[in-house]
Amino acid sequence: MKARRAPLHWGMTSSASARRAATTPLSVLDLASVFDGMTHSEALAQTIVTAVEAERLGYGRFWVAEHHGMPAIASSAPAVLIGAIAAATTSIRVGSGGVMLPNHSSLVIAEQFGTLVALHGDRVDLGLGRAPGTDQLTASVLRRNVGAETVDDFPNQVIELLAWFGTIAPLENGIGSTVTAVPGLGDSPEMWLLGSSGYSAQLAGMLGLPFAFAHHFAGGDNTPVAFEIYRKHFTPSVVLQEPHSMVAVSTIVGDDAADAERLAMPNGLMFARMRQGGRPSRIPTMAEAEAHEWTFAERAFVAERNAQQAVGDIGFVKQRIDDLVEITKADEVIVVPQGPDLESKLRTLRELRE
Repeated sequence: MKARRAPLHWGMTSSASARRAATTPLSVLDLASVFDGMTHSEALAQTIVTAVEAERLGYGRFWVAEHHGMPAIASSAPAVLIGAIAAATTSIRVGSGGVMLPNHSSLVIAEQFGTLVALHGDRVDLGLGRAPGTDQLTASVLRRNVGAETVDDFPNQVIELLAWFGTIAPLENGIGSTVTAVPGLGDSPEMWLLGSSGYSAQLAGMLGLPFAFAHHFAGGDNTPVAFEIYRKHFTPSVVLQEPHSMVAVSTIVGDDAADAERLAMPNGLMFARMRQGGRPSRIPTMAEAEAHEWTFAERAFVAERNAQQAVGDIGFVKQRIDDLVEITKADEVIVVPQGPDLESKLRTLRELRE
């Protein structure tokens, strides 16, 4: 597949913006990838190795994301995995990107992350998402068919969490006073709202919380719009006096454009199969991806996905990240390192820091 080397259609950075991008803090979102032939133990061990290396390289945060019923992703229990990552590191912030809050009682999440804060101190992040992180059937099993959600459920859960942690005053129903989270009350992590739409951006702004946009799977014209919505609706709170935002981008560094596109093939093949109606599967090996008889439609689909992300040689990848910072005015960038093996992911993280 031929690499698309053109810059994002949003436009290139000015020299002043480039200097701003160069000082933008970088973090890591790891998807605990499971490839064909790999055990779950091996996948989780690789995530911990990646976290240790990210800390050594000076990245600011290391996040994992909740998914269920996804053979390619082993991070179904983020609080458990975050505890293991925190135990293997000493200074990097660790957290969720994110916990899919509608799958849980807000009290349970307050207790889990309150426990993480009690164990590991003030370096725990709690990123919250509204999507289920799975298909509808699995979501119904997770939630035990408690009934249809309303538009108010997620905002109310977020407010409940703030009360459980003691960030805001107790609520009228007794949350935070009559009923308390132990651990939890007084053990607040840094809370973020995550999203891939204007809804989450607006809610984060209205609640005065930090906002992270999932450009790594919702890239395109939605990205700058979401940040505009967030800043437009931002209301100062006890958490933040000014807007604070982050953008996530999938990243692969290769020797050149063609090499980076080759390294992206296994993930691309998995997504292409899912788009064609295939069941979720583990990520194919590089050998399988290279042997696959790619159709024109599959090549076009993967090329379009890569064109929205940071896939290329190191100069191109850095410029792509600069472009995202310029168009979004994000305060932080969280990279999602991709590749067919651990070493290719670590290479991406190392070259970005160099």
